[in-house]
Amino acid sequence: MERFALIPALEPDEKMLKTAKGLKELGFEIIFIDDGSGSAYAPAFAQAQELGTVLRHSKNLGKGAAIKTGLAYLAARTAPCVAVTVDADGQHLPCDALRAAKEAEKRPDSLILGSRRFTGRVPLKSRFGNTVTRAVFRLASGASVYDTQTGLRAFASDHFQKMLEIKGDRYEYEMNVLLEYGRGGLPIREIPIETVYIEGNASSHFRALSDSARIYGEILKFSLSSLLSFFIDYALFALLSAATAALGAFSAPVSNVGARLVSAAFNFTVNRRVVFKSDKSLPRTAVEYFALALFILMGNTCLLTVLVNTAGVSRYLAKLLTEATFFFLSFFAQKHFIFRKKRTGEGAAAAKDIRAASE
Repeated sequence: MERFALIPALEPDEKMLKTAKGLKELGFEIIFIDDGSGSAYAPAFAQAQELGTVLRHSKNLGKGAAIKTGLAYLAARTAPCVAVTVDADGQHLPCDALRAAKEAEKRPDSLILGSRRFTGRVPLKSRFGNTVTRAVFRLASGASVYDTQTGLRAFASDHFQKMLEIKGDRYEYEMNVLLEYGRGGLPIREIPIETVYIEGNASSHFRALSDSARIYGEILKFSLSSLLSFFIDYALFALLSAATAALGAFSAPVSNVGARLVSAAFNFTVNRRVVFKSDKSLPRTAVEYFALALFILMGNTCLLTVLVNTAGVSRYLAKLLTEATFFFLSFFAQKHFIFRKKRTGEGAAAAKDIRAASE
């Protein structure tokens, strides 16, 4: 089975050619994707042409778009093969790419990730970023992946079409692939690779703010929706608390219930239409959402009452603590049960098709 290395590149330096030469020596066919680097980098890609095939974007479209260009090129072939995506900045060793390719050959149903252990002199932003993304990914997909940000990935040609259909053109594409596989029950396997950072990862084109927003988009939208709902809830809670002060111990729970009913209606509408863009029927999602809201309301109210009436915590501080406690529970339930998209089932069917194709 042929092995291909896809190298998406934007304004590369000599590290791309060094990596490509090492891959060539190990028997890989190299596919370079020039993602709009411009005429100043024509000499580098002229040298790359001597090592493999160069595909070009006339302007910068993003890493995800570059990977898809390489996949579309390979998908037009009829012979089965294995592809490995390799970064152009020298962070991936050819020997690790070979190990990943061999693993993909043995397990054609799986997406193989080259997983870094983040040992040695790793930039703090990279170590912290992967820790945060790992937690976000587990929350959003229900699957566990140690190195969610690795660009070294190997997979058999049976996966090409599915990967071409996954949304995203820039750095968010690689996260979207993991999310689709995790949610759809498709196998993801990790193999350990060297952690290599050259000059503090200075050659990376990752833009911290805009690209992080794309990667974490869904949970950021959910957080904003929850924050707006919280403000509505908190303001109403304060107003109702003042209005029902004569109720004594019953004031806090009564105020909490009234405020929550209004904020829950707002939150449901925003999450269904904007955050998760659910394609499930309105009546069904409404029933499921308000069942969840009722469960959370009961837990929230019980905890709030205990904190205020038993522990003696200020009702306003207690409100903050209870909201923080139930935030992640709410996200997980809405993501995986209430607003789950129908394509999750299609992902499971795709997994079955891939397994059948590999037998």
